[in-house]
Amino acid sequence: MQNQPNPNQQNGQMQIKIGDDVLKGVYANALQVGHTKEEFILDYMNLVPPQGIAVSRVFLSPGHTKRIVSALQDNLKKYEEQFGEIVMAETPKSDGKVGFNG
Repeated sequence: MQNQPNPNQQNGQMQIKIGDDVLKGVYANALQVGHTKEEFILDYMNLVPPQGIAVSRVFLSPGHTKRIVSALQDNLKKYEEQFGEIVMAETPKSDGKVGFNG
């Protein structure tokens, strides 16, 4: 039996539809990662003291998580080659204060 082209693919590329609610995106300035044997759970949060809100929760398989980490490392390398080294922000202090403290 001959392989039939997938109507959802064009030139080997899968076509993805993005709804308006997803397309506009959300802002997150914090991430909490948890895992079980079967999955990684990523909770993206927007923290504005004295409170915060979870803006998205994503569940990933361990294998897919590893591919995402690899893709992020590759893109960080390309970004720094083009724009210069990224200086990592300090880890927030454990005093419970997050963000600008003046």
